[in-house]
Amino acid sequence: MDTLRFNTTTKTVTLLSEQSQILKTFDNVSTVKCSELGFYEVFQRPSPEASSSLPVFRAPIANTYMSIEQ
Repeated sequence: MDTLRFNTTTKTVTLLSEQSQILKTFDNVSTVKCSELGFYEVFQRPSPEASSSLPVFRAPIANTYMSIEQ
């Protein structure tokens, strides 16, 4: 299973493979939500001064661990 690591201090999300290889990295992440459709959704601000966030990535909950770091 892959791991989705959300660092709330640096506002970054890293997707790691089972072998701990970095598959994707996202900066300026405002939140990660659990959708009703069975996905973790990563929301990212297009720029630091933007007021709204956009969904930029979905990972299936059934195949992904999630960890939250401070």
